[in-house]
This record gives sequence, C-alpha cells and structure tokens, in this order.
Amino acid sequence: MSGRTLRLLALCVAVCFMGAGLALAEDFSVMVKEKDGLGKYLTDGKGMAMYYFTKDTPDMSACAGECLQKWPLVAPVSGHVQAGLDAKAFGSMKRADGKEQATYHGYPLYYFFKDAAPGDTNGQGVNSVWYVIDPAKFPPK
Repeated sequence: MSGRTLRLLALCVAVCFMGAGLALAEDFSVMVKEKDGLGKYLTDGKGMAMYYFTKDTPDMSACAGECLQKWPLVAPVSGHVQAGLDAKAFGSMKRADGKEQATYHGYPLYYFFKDAAPGDTNGQGVNSVWYVIDPAKFPPK
C-alpha cells in the first residue's frame, strides 16, 4: 500500500472510532449527572434534568392542565440507562388525559420549562414541592 492509502485508511479508522464513541455517549436515555451544591440527579440522554412532584403518588400524577405548561411530562424511557441505574426502576403510566408518562419507581417524571440547557436545574425546590431525583435517595419517604 502507498503512504497515501495508509493515511486514508488510518483517517477512516479514526473517524469510525470517534463516531462509535459519540454513538455510545448518546445511546443513554437516562443518565446521572452531578452538580456542586446539589449532588447527583437524573437526566435524560441530552442532559436535561428530570423532576418529581411531591404531590404525586406512584402511578398517579397530580400535575394537570396549566401545571403541565411549566412542568412538561417526560415521555416513556426507551434505550439504555447509564451503568449503576436499575433499568427496572423505570416504567411508564397512562395519565388521566390519555398520555403516556415516564416513571421512576412508579413516580411520574417531569421537565421544567425554565431549564434551557443541559445541566440547568432551575426547578429544584420550586414551591418546596418540585425536586430533581437523586437515585440513591429515591423514592421519597
């Protein structure tokens, strides 16, 4: 093989490995992130924080109507969860409005409308009823 062919082959191999690394990084539908002052919390595959509502009970959402404009529901989890998380803890429920919503240990999952970028946790502690989920300290007692 010529030097040019070898360089081209090496470039192709490098691009393939980089692509595989990106695919693996984006393959998770649920991950755990950590933030100073907050600790560990669940995110979707894009790094957006997921929240629970203390007024919810397993498989029952107390957030409806106008509440869902500020706290959009998380769609059912599909794909892989990050190592260290129990995939069996994730499920889904059918809401009273007929929509499917992701659950963690039976509790409905939400996003916060003011979280604009991965790593935002602006919903933490809102009205003392909305919180990110630390998987080591969940479900709530």
